[in-house]
Parts: sequence; structure tokens; C-alpha cells
Amino acid sequence: MYKTPLYPLLLTPTIKDYIWGGRTFENFLPAGYPPTAPIAEVWAVYAENRIENGPLAGETLNKLCEIYGENLLGTLQKDQSRFPLLIKLLDCNQWLSVQVHPDDEQAQRLEGDGHNGKTEAWFVLDAQPKAELIAGVIEHIESDRLASAILKGNVLDVVERHVIQKGDTIFIAAGTIHALGPGALVYEVQQNSDITYRVYDWERPASAGRHLHIEQSIEVTRPDAVVKVKSHNSVNAKAVEELISCPYFRLEILQSKESSLQLDTHKESFHAITIIEGEAQISTTTDSTTLKQYETTIIPAECGQYTIKGNFSALKSSLSITNEQSGQTKAL
Repeated sequence: MYKTPLYPLLLTPTIKDYIWGGRTFENFLPAGYPPTAPIAEVWAVYAENRIENGPLAGETLNKLCEIYGENLLGTLQKDQSRFPLLIKLLDCNQWLSVQVHPDDEQAQRLEGDGHNGKTEAWFVLDAQPKAELIAGVIEHIESDRLASAILKGNVLDVVERHVIQKGDTIFIAAGTIHALGPGALVYEVQQNSDITYRVYDWERPASAGRHLHIEQSIEVTRPDAVVKVKSHNSVNAKAVEELISCPYFRLEILQSKESSLQLDTHKESFHAITIIEGEAQISTTTDSTTLKQYETTIIPAECGQYTIKGNFSALKSSLSITNEQSGQTKAL
């Protein structure tokens, strides 16, 4: 059966109006969106988002996974039936709930077959002065004390707060207690999972549909989850610089001043490119697209070599895989 050749894909984002959101991302709003409703999360790359450009317009990303398999996802992806990552833009106007996510084994045990865990990473797009977040717990805490704090609603006494600024990167492994604070604009890449166990929700009423998950939180929270914030110096940065690499994804920052970057999927993984400053033209051998700030495209694995040209900064997410024998991580 003939299949349309793949090209840089633009997606119609999914908007989440959680109570803690702001209004920074109004340019993504669909017609009819309530004018005062919060825009908490823009799910820029999501399995159920629909393609909005080219001959594949109208199909969902997951449907393309079924049709194209490794031509879209790349040879690194074992499960070719679903898109493996979820990429979000978050506008934090209030504290998010203090929460934790399970790992793959815990997700299957607690939620059932077909579920996977949630490891994620944040890149701070912008931050107001003294903006902060919660990530990890105090060092050398005992498991019993951590469990007691979660049970009694005193978890704020044992978590670590970090003051953040634009360009910071934070890795949140499964089992790490965390929460984003007001005044933070954040890019997030994560495993394709929406399993969230709320530990504490700043006294918001459970009647608003924001129930706590105390038993699950105690079971999956790691007392050894100590987090470090990594700062990025854009002045002396390389054109392509790795920020995070883990078994589930690799996150890099790309920078160009009116020049071109030559990149290559090597057919091993798709590349998800999000422009965070400026504007860029992305060209493959068969097609091209122009992206403005906060817009995203997916470069399918089969596209191979491609060029990004312009005056811009961008984030690139792709797949990685851990070699079980050597413990090394291979990534693109």
C-alpha cells in the first residue's frame, strides 16, 4: 500500500485550563475558548493531537504511529503503536499541586497493564524575580519521616525549594516529589503518561476534582530523590548543547545567529523542535516550514538530514536508549 512520504509535522495543540494557569499562551487558543479561562498547559506534542499541515492533515499523531511505525518514530522505539513522549508548555500563575509520579513497574502494578511511569524534565522559559519550585526532599531523610509527613499533610516541611531563573533545567525522575510555583513559564518533556499522585494541594477543596492520593504517594515517593538545578549560559553556549539525557528522552538546546544548523535523525528517532526565542525555517529534502516563538514541529525519523536557519533558540527532544550491559545511554 502506498503511503504519503513524511514531512515536518505541525500539530493542533491541546489546551488544559487547570485552576493554576495564566494567559501567556493566548495565541494557541481555539475559537470559542472562554476569554477569562486560565491557559495552564499547552500540550504541544501529544498522541491525540491532530496534524494541521500537508496531506496528512486531520490524522492524529497516534494514528500516524500505527501507519508509519519506525519511519515516524525511529529504530530506537520498541513500541511502534503509540507516540512515546508528551511535550507541554506550562504557564504557572499559582502553585501546582505537590505531586509525584510512579516508575514503569509501579505504574503497571498500581494502575494496571498498559500503563507506564512518568519521568520528566523542565526547562525554564522565563521566570519572575524570586520564582521558585519544589523538587526533591531534604537530604538524608528517613523513609518513615517522609511517609509521616505525606500522611499528616506536613510534606512542605521536608521538601526542597529552589529559586529558578530563565534557562534553568531540572530533571525529575519518577518518584521525585515536585511542584512548580507562580511566576514560572516552563517547557516540559516527559514519558507519555498522565499518572499523577497529588501529595498536597495548598488546601484547595477536593470537591473541585483535585483529590489527594496519599497511599499511592507514600508507596512511590523516593526518600533519596535529591534534585540539582542546572543553569544554562546562553552567551558562551555551543550551537547544539545537551541539557538532559536519560533512558526515556534526550533534551538539547539549539542556538543560531542568522546562520544554519545541520541536523540528522539518522533514522533512529524523530526530533521534536520547539522555538523558544526568535524564528526559524526548518527544511528537509522534500519540505520546509517556518516556526515562531513557542511553536513546535516533529521531524519524522525517516527525514534524515535537515536544516534549521534563522536567528533563534530552540529545544530539541528525541528518544534515547540505555545499553543494559554497559549502562551507557545512546541518544541523538
